[in-house]
Amino acid sequence: MFMQFAEPLIALMKRRDYVPLPLPRVAEKLKVPKDAMDDFQRDVKELLRTGTIVKLKKDRLCLPRDADLVTGRIKFRQSGSALLIQPKGEDGKDAEPIQIAAEDTAVALHDDRVLVRLIPARNRYKARKDVTGRTRAQPDAATGRVIRILERARDTLTGTLKKSRAAFYVIPDDPRIIQDILVPDPAQSTLKVKPKVDDKVVVKLAEWVQRHLNPEGEIVEVLGKTHTPGAEYRALLHQYDLDPEFPEPVLHEVENFPKRVPTSDRKGRVDLRKKHVFTIDPDDAKDFDDALHIERNADGTTTVGIHIADVAYYVKPGTALDKEAHRRGNSTYLVGKVIPMLPHQLSNGLCSLVEAEDRLTKSVFLTFSDRGQLIAGKTSFANSVIRSAKRLTYKQAYALLFQDDFDVIRALPLPPAHQTGATGRALSEMSNKELGALQRDVRALWDLASKLRKKRMANGSLDLDMPETKIFVDKEGYADRIEVIENDESHQLIEEFMLSANEAVARTLRHVRVPLIHRVHDKPEAEKLEELREYMATVGIQTGDLTNRKHVSKLLQEIRKHPQGHILRIQFLRSLKQACYRADPDGHYGLNKTNYTHFTSPIRRYSDLIVHRVFDAYLAKENDPSAPKNPIVYNKAQLDAMAEHVSITEQNSTEAERESVKVKLLEFFEREAAKEIKTQFDAVITDVRNHGMFVELTRSMAFGLVHISTMSDDHYVFDRDNVQLIGRRRKRKFKLGDKIRVTAHRVDRFKRQIDFAIAGMKDAD
Repeated sequence: MFMQFAEPLIALMKRRDYVPLPLPRVAEKLKVPKDAMDDFQRDVKELLRTGTIVKLKKDRLCLPRDADLVTGRIKFRQSGSALLIQPKGEDGKDAEPIQIAAEDTAVALHDDRVLVRLIPARNRYKARKDVTGRTRAQPDAATGRVIRILERARDTLTGTLKKSRAAFYVIPDDPRIIQDILVPDPAQSTLKVKPKVDDKVVVKLAEWVQRHLNPEGEIVEVLGKTHTPGAEYRALLHQYDLDPEFPEPVLHEVENFPKRVPTSDRKGRVDLRKKHVFTIDPDDAKDFDDALHIERNADGTTTVGIHIADVAYYVKPGTALDKEAHRRGNSTYLVGKVIPMLPHQLSNGLCSLVEAEDRLTKSVFLTFSDRGQLIAGKTSFANSVIRSAKRLTYKQAYALLFQDDFDVIRALPLPPAHQTGATGRALSEMSNKELGALQRDVRALWDLASKLRKKRMANGSLDLDMPETKIFVDKEGYADRIEVIENDESHQLIEEFMLSANEAVARTLRHVRVPLIHRVHDKPEAEKLEELREYMATVGIQTGDLTNRKHVSKLLQEIRKHPQGHILRIQFLRSLKQACYRADPDGHYGLNKTNYTHFTSPIRRYSDLIVHRVFDAYLAKENDPSAPKNPIVYNKAQLDAMAEHVSITEQNSTEAERESVKVKLLEFFEREAAKEIKTQFDAVITDVRNHGMFVELTRSMAFGLVHISTMSDDHYVFDRDNVQLIGRRRKRKFKLGDKIRVTAHRVDRFKRQIDFAIAGMKDAD
């Protein structure tokens, strides 16, 4: 929203001689014309709504800081206390969070934008993190009190309908909303499906003005029986504004696309259909947007072709399809479900680089010396057409890398039969000659990729990859299996060439001054790194100066070896800034790259689709014969707006995906706790308290508590000095870092808590 008076108004209030004035006097100071007063009042109203300015007694206006006030988003803890996260300062740095005690949160709810009055220093508390990563209050941190709600984060929420003796109420799904929502008797509801106790429902919130009374609301939708897969899925869709269905105008547009690539669409493109191109993706992948091929050149060099689905050819600006893709911003991958950015006809069909089908692509050709050095002057680009010779899974690619027995390779399982698109011939049907050719290409690609990776790490790139917990569901949608997906050589092979293609595109387009959207990762603040250094010392890891990349790399190596490695790595990532999209090439801290963009996933990221359109403009500028006739050219302002939008949609999807994993982990361990013969899980003790031990499961990365009441073979006492529990009779010890085996004991779905018990522990004699 354009506000013509915002800038001069804020500039006036920043002046040292400014004193708070009512609106008419401010208008006089700014010499606002009478015929512009409506616009001026509109701008003031918007600035008040966002908390950029505030209104004091007698309707006087000023900046929040001039009245010991601050604005920001309030983030609650399950205890009821909260943090205020302020907007970035004028210097671009993150402001220190403001601690807010539970009794000072007024009628705020999680993620509301609020106005907070700072509490004098003598009453302040400083937030520090203990060894489990939880925030604790100690003297000296800034604290505050909520005095006004500027904007509610939501006007509806999801939860479970319950009944007390006197009333019906809804327990919110989000445990950070600690108040139950009072609702009318569901028997009086006008909904077609009458809400019942233990149903998952959507509640529209009424205005909440008195903290000592519970919020009230009205049930507006029934999602199903709570804690069933369907109800939980629909609740996630509602909470994060996700829609698995596409509007009719979009579906109508995709109906007009051909099922296969016609001859006319290949015109002018570089024909690579005879090249030995193949894809490598997860077992259950349904869309394939990148493929590779490798060629040995007569001069001893090697060229790698990175081929990316040409989504921009089909998704044209201004169409209903493009508008919907822009609105979504990216695909969202929930457990067992995908909310795609593009309809299946494109994402799993015409744009997916399936085996044995012609597909339109954008290609990056990288040429390497016999020593594996990239020859920059020989990098080239083109619009192309390919035909994938083989669809490989990561497991198959890994076997081709390290297994020489072709019979073992042939025996590997096929990708799931339900997978969309042509599957081609199975490995079991391939001859030794065909498998040998495929194996040579995969190994040659890894030989180059391993050198690229080694060089990248030597140049200061940080190894931030974490094992991925993947939850698989049964036919009814319940979580029934958990796997840890390691970032092994087959994954690293793909990763290195995608990174190289992204960097090559960014570097080339910047060199010729073609504006594009960059993937940016800002440097962490020195204060955050110092806090991280202090935190690591509490778990026995001594670090050097973390503003020095070598010391950061060394810290990551220490974390990898530490028994609490997973939780420490999460702590490390929290000290870094979040990556985002910008039109400015501000560099990528994690990768230690000056020029970087996202180019390789246009099926699932709108940012990449924009870069593909910019790529076409570059080809046209270079008079490349494969360039389209009328490429799209974006200006800086357009790219700024798009970058901000896709950064927001990406964050929303990330939060939805994390929430989906949390829900399914709770579901999985709830079912495990109900078993007569319980599964045993390997775990590491991450903290010890007088009431029990916190553990992290090594494969699922789930966290939970082993309560001391379940340790029935002895009477255990807490040894505070050595951070351990000791059995009084048998002297058995459980200390920080110990590896143990546990079983699921109890799950509280509402509090999001999992309790474990030590496997095989028998009652004391």
